[in-house]
Amino acid sequence: MKNARGTAAMDPKTRQEVARKGGLAVSRNRQHMAEIGRKGGQTVSKNREHMANIGRKGGEASRGNR
Repeated sequence: MKNARGTAAMDPKTRQEVARKGGLAVSRNRQHMAEIGRKGGQTVSKNREHMANIGRKGGEASRGNR
């Protein structure tokens, strides 16, 4: 059996505290998170052909698993 790594090695209480802190950090600054999302959307729209190719490859890969 493999040893637990990362957060899996923590006891449940510590893991919950870490997760809570991450959630609080995000919820405190919604405007900042919205700005990050907006920037990401602008980046995608600048190079639609590239993003379409990525999506196409993903679709082809998932079709192979059916």
